[in-house]
Amino acid sequence: MSATATAAPAVRVRGLRKSFGELDVLRGVDLDVAAGTVHALLGSNGAGKTTLVRILSTLVRADAGTASVLGHDLAAEPGEVRESISLTGQFAAVDEVLTGRENLVLVARLRHLADPAAVADDMLARFSLTGAGGRKAGEYSGGMRRRLDIAMSLVGGPPVIFLDEPTTGLDPQGRVEVWRTVKQLADGGTTVLLTTQYLDEAEQLADRIAILHEGVIIQDGTLAELKRLLPSATVEYVEKQPTLEEVFLALVGGPDDSTPAGKELS
Repeated sequence: MSATATAAPAVRVRGLRKSFGELDVLRGVDLDVAAGTVHALLGSNGAGKTTLVRILSTLVRADAGTASVLGHDLAAEPGEVRESISLTGQFAAVDEVLTGRENLVLVARLRHLADPAAVADDMLARFSLTGAGGRKAGEYSGGMRRRLDIAMSLVGGPPVIFLDEPTTGLDPQGRVEVWRTVKQLADGGTTVLLTTQYLDEAEQLADRIAILHEGVIIQDGTLAELKRLLPSATVEYVEKQPTLEEVFLALVGGPDDSTPAGKELS
């Protein structure tokens, strides 16, 4: 989890609405994302999560309501909003023909950063991809490709990042790798709005969890606050069995903090 947030929210949404034809996707969304925290937007398929992220990323216009990122109004200051954010979509946007390092150098050049090569090397080290930097991204595992995708999103140091279902399609090892990356982002002070349909992902990563259902946020709070919405269960002795994910990772040797720098899981 991340550090205590400052008073002003990094992202503020009020009364946001969006329809596509006769389909009302967002029906009045209110949301505050505190600076320096991970805020999970939890909802099933079709709840409107991706539409909300696309609006906040200035890719889609809302029909009604207001939103701001770091004090910049989406409608009045879209350029300033885009300079403050980065978006990682559901599918990795890496060029699989280029190496991992070449992907990062390309992004650094597009953002007109000084010394793109040094920027690329720094990001490879930060995301434990140095050993794979010279390999084509198409040869990466799913988790490595997603980590490279997030690294590319962070070139230039945007203070706010939107992660739209970042572990979709990943195996258990890949999910753990991405979870670790998100935790590192929060520890470094980056504000993260994470959309997911996986309850365990929200539990693992989020400082706060907003539940989006049929275009409306029906609850928003910490995990402890949400758990208090239900009555306490009767306590009985039950022998705890390991989960399938725990068994799988134990057998195949999931990623751990002792992995030497530069050595990659593939």
